[in-house]
Amino acid sequence: MKPSIRYRPAIVVCVLMALALTTSAPANGAAKRVSHPSAPVSVRANSGRGRAHVSWSKPSSNGGSPITTYVATSHPQNKRCITASTECTITGLRNGTIYTFTVVARSKVGTGPSSRPSNRVRTTILHAPPKGARTSWWKPGPGVLPWQWEIDHPLDPSNAADMGTDDTLPNGQPAPAPKVYDIDGILNSASTVAALHARGAHVICYIEVGSAGNYYTSAQEGITSTYYAQYQAAGVFGATLSGYPEHFLNINSPETLRITEAMIAQQCAAKGFDAVETDLDETYSGSDGATGFSLTQSDEVAYMTKLANYMHRLGLGWVIKNPDDTSDNYATVMESLADAVLTEQCNQYSTCSALSAYLGHKAIFNAEYSLSTASFCPNDIAMRMNGALFPVSLDGTRSPCQ
Repeated sequence: MKPSIRYRPAIVVCVLMALALTTSAPANGAAKRVSHPSAPVSVRANSGRGRAHVSWSKPSSNGGSPITTYVATSHPQNKRCITASTECTITGLRNGTIYTFTVVARSKVGTGPSSRPSNRVRTTILHAPPKGARTSWWKPGPGVLPWQWEIDHPLDPSNAADMGTDDTLPNGQPAPAPKVYDIDGILNSASTVAALHARGAHVICYIEVGSAGNYYTSAQEGITSTYYAQYQAAGVFGATLSGYPEHFLNINSPETLRITEAMIAQQCAAKGFDAVETDLDETYSGSDGATGFSLTQSDEVAYMTKLANYMHRLGLGWVIKNPDDTSDNYATVMESLADAVLTEQCNQYSTCSALSAYLGHKAIFNAEYSLSTASFCPNDIAMRMNGALFPVSLDGTRSPCQ
C-alpha cells in the first residue's frame, strides 16, 4: 500500500512551495509581471470662456507597461479630453461655473486610479456683451480737458499728488483739477472709479492689448488664472518687448482676442470705467521692436476694430494709443472708431501732425517726458491738445499746460 498523502504533511508543504516558487519567479527572458499605472499627479487647471486647460505630471509608475493615453474629466458635467500628452483643453463647459478636474492614465494593461482633484477654477462669466448692448458711450471732445495719468500704483483719492489737485501751470498759477483720470484698470477697484465719478470726473481704464507682462497676481485680477498665464497657456507669446519683462502677443490669434476681451469686460466694464486706453495697439509697425510675428497694418486694423466694437457694445469709449508712431496712415484709418487719442512725445519726435484727422473734434491727450513745458505747451495749446509733462514712471507727478 502506498503511503497516503495526508500522512505526509512535510512532503506536501515542500512540494507546494516549490510549485509556487516555480510559477511566481519567471526565468530569464520571461515576461515581467505588469500592472495598471499609478495616478497622475500635480493636476492644474486654467479656465477660460466655456473651456479649461488642464495639465499634470506623469504617474510615479507606469506599472511596467508604457502609458498610451491620459483622460482628463471635468467635475461637474464629466466633459473629457483624451491625449497622449500631459495637457489638454476641455471644451463645452458652462460659463461662470466652478470646476475641478481629475486625470487617469491608460496602458495596454488597463486604466489606473484617478488623480487627486485639481485646483478649483471658474469659467469666464463676462466675455460676450450682455443682452441689450449699449448704443452710446463717452466721447471726449476737443478743447481744454485737464487730465491726470497715473498707472504706477493704485490711485489714492485722498492723496493730492495722485489726484493732481496741487499742481501748477507754467505761469505759476494753480492748475485746474483734472476732469479725466487715466489709471490702471487692474490695480484700481470699482470703489476708486466711483469715488472719481463722485467728483464729476471721467475715468479711463489703462490696459495692454498688444503685449503682456507678468505684473499682476490672480488675486489682484480677481480671477483664478492671471491673463498672463492664460496668454502663455494659449501659446500666443512672441518676442520680448525691449526694456520690459513683457512678451508681444499674436494679434491674429482668436485666443488673444478672447482673453483680451475678457480682460476688458472684467477689469474695465465691470468696474464702471468710462473708456479704455489700449497700450501697444500698433505693434505691427515695429516702433516698439520686433514682435516675432509677421504682422501688417491690415492685421492691426482687424484686431483693433474688433476690440473697439466690443468696447462700444459694453458702453466704453476707446482711447487709441500712439497711432502717430507708425509712419503711415494708421491714425487716420482708425479715426472713425477711436473716440480720443493719447500720444506720447509727439512734440519731441515731430509726429503731432499725424493726428490731424482728430484735431478740432476729438480729444487729444499728449504726454511729454523730456521737453520743458515752455518748449511744447504753446504748440499743444495752439493745436487744442491737452498737453502735460510727466515722469516716465507715471507716478502721479505732472505739470499740465492748461
